Amino acid sequence: MKALNPYLNFNGSTEEAFNFYKSVFGGEFAMLMRFKDIPADVPMDGCVEGEPAKDESNLIMHVSLPIGNNVLMGSDVPSHMPQVATGTNTSLSIHVESREEADRVFAGLSAGGSVTMPLGDMFWGDYFGMLVDKFGIQWMVNHSTGHQPPRE
Repeated sequence: MKALNPYLNFNGSTEEAFNFYKSVFGGEFAMLMRFKDIPADVPMDGCVEGEPAKDESNLIMHVSLPIGNNVLMGSDVPSHMPQVATGTNTSLSIHVESREEADRVFAGLSAGGSVTMPLGDMFWGDYFGMLVDKFGIQWMVNHSTGHQPPRE
């Protein structure tokens, strides 16, 4: 395993929350991607032609803030997806060293649980999936392939 990091979800206040965390812990965002940055050909459930609702395009799709040897990550939940509340707004994001390890960890954690996003190659270049284990804990399994997909 490379790392295990907390991942926070918000109903539209990710930018405010992460600017607050940055003011407390210091540092700079390692990544900040908005929903409007998603390529148009990437399907988004409930969205028209792969785009979020116009009023949600500036919401945060992914942000990461390094804190010591850890990374605090987060995103907003678009209105077409189930909204989060305390208790459902935190996931554990595990970063593994190979696709095979990702498959093994994902299969193990999802046994008796439910898959919310099957493992697959993502538009940002990683192999990624999400699940809820049999104890109700939300997990994200990620293998960074080390390359970014080409952008037009």
